[in-house]
Amino acid sequence: MGAITAVVSKNDENVAKTAVTMLKMLKHKSVETFGLASPTTVMIGNSIRYLQDKEPSSPVLIGHVFSKILMSDVSQPIELDNGTLVFAGRIHSLNMEFPRVEFVAEKLNQSLGNAETLIKDFEGGFAFAVAESGRLIVGRDCSGVYPLYYGENADLAALASERKALWKIGIKEVHSFPPGHTAAVDEHGFKFKFVKALVHAKTRQITIQAAVKKLRRLLQQSVKDRVLGLKEVAVAFSGGLDSSLIAFLAKSFGVGVHLISVSLKNQPEIEYAKKAAEALSLPLHIHLYSEKAVEEVLPRALWLIEESNPVTTSIGIPVFWTAEKTSKMGFKIMFAGQGADELFGGYRRYSNDYVRYGEEFVQKTIFNDIVKMHENNFERDSKICNFHNTELRLPFATYQMAKFAATLPLPLKIEPPNDLLRKTVLRKVAEDIGLPRFIVNKPKRAIQYATGVNKVIKKLAKKKGYSTKEYLQEMFQTIFKGIIT
Repeated sequence: MGAITAVVSKNDENVAKTAVTMLKMLKHKSVETFGLASPTTVMIGNSIRYLQDKEPSSPVLIGHVFSKILMSDVSQPIELDNGTLVFAGRIHSLNMEFPRVEFVAEKLNQSLGNAETLIKDFEGGFAFAVAESGRLIVGRDCSGVYPLYYGENADLAALASERKALWKIGIKEVHSFPPGHTAAVDEHGFKFKFVKALVHAKTRQITIQAAVKKLRRLLQQSVKDRVLGLKEVAVAFSGGLDSSLIAFLAKSFGVGVHLISVSLKNQPEIEYAKKAAEALSLPLHIHLYSEKAVEEVLPRALWLIEESNPVTTSIGIPVFWTAEKTSKMGFKIMFAGQGADELFGGYRRYSNDYVRYGEEFVQKTIFNDIVKMHENNFERDSKICNFHNTELRLPFATYQMAKFAATLPLPLKIEPPNDLLRKTVLRKVAEDIGLPRFIVNKPKRAIQYATGVNKVIKKLAKKKGYSTKEYLQEMFQTIFKGIIT
């Protein structure tokens, strides 16, 4: 896995020092090699200093920070026939156990137009950049599972797996690269091209029985693709519907599943996790934390999630702990249930708005939330997992599942007038495959509340005389002082 960078000078100047600066911002303890490439030259070393001593002179450079997850992963960049390539993330396919960067390189060598083919035809979470003479060709998977950001100023156009690499080189306005797009990047900036992403479509009529059958097939296929070739995986586990479904299906495909649950001490939700793990006959690893642990991890969490939003931060801390424990236990792959609530109407605000504003309003809200899942959830969690050298896999985050969910009638997700459980069709899938009824009917409780993290952050802010928002903003500004100008 690892992280990627790419930069183009708008003034035909050498960007080597800029490219090295970007790579420095992506360094962490699990990095094995750093790579830098012009369109004609590739350099790979085990330190930033090595690259500094051998900086290639070029107005177009791509970079790679390499951390091995699977044995098939290799250091990058790599040479193409007419350029160089960096690729991060994973492509999932039944025909190939673990497609490596060589597969992507072969496709691009056949035709650079295959950059679009990679997005159209292959499911997964990935981003890539090709350095050619005078320009970059960049692409991102259609679900936006792997993080990628871009921005420009008067002198540079650049991209990176983390915002901080762009902030550091003086790019103030940083945006999430649109999923399912490619971009040609040169001295004139970015020229995006739509390839494949979710677009608004009319609701289709379908019975609950047919919807359950289709969703079950989609979910089974997604989990099967993502466990292919693996002997064991970790699952971020709450004992609720989404994580239990993923764990159950992964186990059904013969993979050794280990459930990881984190929480502050004395939180009642951990008992649900114990009961659910016992019912699923899967090993559960529980890790409990103190209020002091929240305070200690908060600066690191803000550094990784790169924003000070209170909700994002309260979710990010449990994700940080889960990825940390997954890594320390020696598991390289972590599954999680992100995306299910947006796809199938899991949030309480949906049912509240259903009563207040009606079906059409909620359908539009859900669709908007689906197309923003990458910004609201996936990028945060992927960056945290990458820091711990853990690969995050999200079975709900597929184009086909999003396309199917977006056209489902709302009553198949939320039963009016006041559905306290929601996610009707997903619960019926869980019941259909044999999950215990107490899991199927467990009400959702958001992770920031279930773990107690949200309450502790409020308490810490109050001690300082701040609101939660003010407290996190001040800490964020301190952490990124000198980086965000």
